[in-house]
Amino acid sequence: MGSHHLSEPFYALHCWAVLPVREYHRARQGDPLITALSRELGVEVDQIATGAGSLAVLAQLLTAYAGPGREVVFAWRSYEAYPILVRLTGARDIQVPLTATHTHDLPAMARAITADTAAVISCSPNNPTGTVLDAAELTTMLAHIPAHVLVVLDHAYLEFMDDAGSSSQHSLSLLAAHPNLVLLRTFSKAYGLARRRAGYLVAHPGIAAAVRAVSPPFGLNKVAEAAAVAALADTKALEANVATVRNGRSALRTDLAARGIAVPSSGGNFLWLPVSAGAAALAAACSAEGVSVRSFAGDGVRVTLGSRDAEAAVLRGVDAWLGSAAKAVSGGGTQPP
Repeated sequence: MGSHHLSEPFYALHCWAVLPVREYHRARQGDPLITALSRELGVEVDQIATGAGSLAVLAQLLTAYAGPGREVVFAWRSYEAYPILVRLTGARDIQVPLTATHTHDLPAMARAITADTAAVISCSPNNPTGTVLDAAELTTMLAHIPAHVLVVLDHAYLEFMDDAGSSSQHSLSLLAAHPNLVLLRTFSKAYGLARRRAGYLVAHPGIAAAVRAVSPPFGLNKVAEAAAVAALADTKALEANVATVRNGRSALRTDLAARGIAVPSSGGNFLWLPVSAGAAALAAACSAEGVSVRSFAGDGVRVTLGSRDAEAAVLRGVDAWLGSAAKAVSGGGTQPP
């Protein structure tokens, strides 16, 4: 199972046909998308910067604010691109281990801040564990981070959260009181536009302007922009995608618990199986059932949701893995974690 199993909406394909070839190049600062987002989110247009996916926007943000001699703090394990992007700027990445319950260790992250810290990145829901920072935790985190340090809230999987609407509004409401807060969002996940690459940030106008100033040429293209604008208007498609994931998430988590695998509550379109040293063997068992899962050696396995057939194949792989482990134990081996 790859990064997502949601079908690309028809309008995303249709955009190729309705846009003249000369319009495929980079959108001028994403003006139509910025206007649509401003209306949808209730923020000013100068608070928004767009790009070719939220990853590209984060790269631009780090280019503007990090660099040699600076540090960027984030939880680990989290999104694998974070250390890559930070190091590309010449800054040093400071990885703070997750708690035993696979959540952000906010006090430890606050303690990791130094005079050289440029930013703190929090992924919520966290990739790959799916764990979420709730409203109280986010408020507390902001209260303990100096105002000159950027607080980047990566909301790539926001729409899949059970309380997505209230969480979105809460984070947006914090922007006025916390001008160092940056919200990262994307159309690649719940909107099904991963191939189109469209993302954005919402922040203080000064931060958004700094990000736009380092925006590369040929970033967000007109096709991706048109698809994103259409996606914002197609609430029924979004609701269908989200419902598919939430239903699969609940069912698969229940089935895994029945097999003795404790899976943390997830707000994303994936589940985290913390099987430690059994990760590679479990991934191989799933592969034998015709489904690909993401193995993180020594830590666990991330299972993407969205296809009932694929989720059933994962359960068959889990059963085979557990069966092999049971045979190993009876033969004098060790039981999987």
